[in-house]
Amino acid sequence: MSPYFTKTHASSESRHLPAIALALVIFCTGCMSWSWADESSPAIKILVTYHSLSGNTERMAEAVAAGAKSVSGTQVVLKRVRQVTAEDLFSADAVVVGSPVYWSNMSGEVKAFFDNWQFKFGVFPEFKMKNKIGAAFTTGGQISSGKEITMLTILAAMLGNQMIVVSGGGAFGASATTEGESPGIDDKELAEAKALGRRVADVAKLIKIGSPR
Repeated sequence: MSPYFTKTHASSESRHLPAIALALVIFCTGCMSWSWADESSPAIKILVTYHSLSGNTERMAEAVAAGAKSVSGTQVVLKRVRQVTAEDLFSADAVVVGSPVYWSNMSGEVKAFFDNWQFKFGVFPEFKMKNKIGAAFTTGGQISSGKEITMLTILAAMLGNQMIVVSGGGAFGASATTEGESPGIDDKELAEAKALGRRVADVAKLIKIGSPR
């Protein structure tokens, strides 16, 4: 190989080195920015709370929690309504409440839970639940047993506290029929509960990202 060819070839490589280095810097910077974006995504805390005697509403609650957990960066607290503390309530970005249908309405324990928002936890007059996400789910023995009314009364209590209510799994939330031709909780109803949990987590994340920090 002649000296001329070797020198020319080396000069050509030298000319390409700055471009290669610049490309590597841009690539690495992009990787770092993606990593920073993932790390800066805010963590979301969701409280899933319920009342259950037969275990049907509890199974729906567990499915809602599983759906919420499927969204990255989501922490879920699953508790019965009587076990919820002020810290659970106020630290949550979203609250999902489940109740069995009692005489076309929420159960007494769930109603007492909402009453405690004021009498026990003191949400008013500061509206401490304002702009948190709220959602509902329910179980009822018959197809027309008042499940939609029950969910609407839960959502109404949330709206009264200036929360942002969402649906999922159904028009007003997730629900299950537990008697007659559909005893217990079936896979379709569990899927609807999981869909509700996912939607609550997704919307809570959108709201938190867009809120001033």
